[in-house]
Order: sequence, then C-alpha cells, then structure tokens
Amino acid sequence: MADKFIWFAFIAAIVGILYGIYIIFWILKKSQGTKEMKKIAGAIQEGAAAFLKRQYITVAVVAIIIFIILFFALGIQSALGFLIGATLSALAGITGMLISVRTNVRVANAAQKGLFPALNLAFKGGAVTGILTGSLGLLALSVTWLIFKDVEVLVALGFGGSLISIFARLGGGIYTKGADVGADLVGKIGGYRYYRFNSGFTVA
Repeated sequence: MADKFIWFAFIAAIVGILYGIYIIFWILKKSQGTKEMKKIAGAIQEGAAAFLKRQYITVAVVAIIIFIILFFALGIQSALGFLIGATLSALAGITGMLISVRTNVRVANAAQKGLFPALNLAFKGGAVTGILTGSLGLLALSVTWLIFKDVEVLVALGFGGSLISIFARLGGGIYTKGADVGADLVGKIGGYRYYRFNSGFTVA
C-alpha cells in the first residue's frame, strides 16, 4: 500500500518536471525586445553565469569532502543519498537562476504591451524555480525510497539538499546585495549628472 503512494509521488514529480520544462521553453520563445535591451540582458546573464560557476565550484569541493566522510562513517548508501540530494538541489538552483535572468528582459519588453502580459511572464519565470525545486525533491525522495527503503538514506538525502540550498541562499544574498548597491550607485550618479546638465550646476 505504501509503495502505491510512493509511485504516485514519483508520477507527480515527473509531471511537475515536464511542466517546468514546458514553462522554460514558453518563456524562451518570448521576444527580448530591442537591441539595447538584449545588450543589457547579455551583460546580466554573463555576470550571473560567472557567479554560478564560482559558487558551485566551491560548493562541489565541500560536497565531495562531506561525501567521503559519509562514505567511511555511514556507508555507501548514505553517501549516495547525500550526493543525490546535493546534485538535484544544485540543479534546481542553477536552472532557476539561468531562467530568471533570461525572463527579466522579456518581462521588460512585455510591459510595453500592458501590465497583465508582464505580470504573467514574471510569475511564470519565478514559478520555474519553485516547481522544479518541489518536483526534483519529490523525485529524489520517491526514487531513493524505492531503491534503498532506508530512512537513514533519506536523512542523508535531505542533508545534501539542505546544505546546497544554504550555500545558494548565502551566496545569492551577497550577489543580489552587490547588484542592489551597484544599481543604487548608478541611479545616484545618473541623477546627479542629470541635475548638473539641466540646472547649469558646475563643480569648481
């Protein structure tokens, strides 16, 4: 009886993943707007990709060390559970980040047609991360239980997923705060130059 619910969870996870993939392709088909919008979006995507590469290289080193420790302390099954959780958590984070930075420019372009098209696109772009996180988590739990049927392996699985998500939150928070500060400085400098140009104000 219990396995029937596990299989139901597995099917639900597959459906969720397929729907997430559908949303991704739906978003990527939308127009990016003007040449200037594409240029700015390209710079943002380049920065996001560099951040992801640096962060997950560091996280991978930590994950490998913990995998080795778990292998010798608790056995291969718990180590594999940790690795599965960490890998799928990283996959959800990377996919969500890459889609988010590609959705931004499309939302800006859609906003020229009205509020609803922009909000609809923005909502679906943000939903990709949530749908994939939940679906991949459900997939990992169901498959791990069907293979190992061991609670300790599930605990290791959760530990792997949580560890990677903590790194993502910390690194992502620092990254976005840096972006906020940069945007704030650009706004202030731009406003200052506009004021100087329009008021005739000069600095000796």
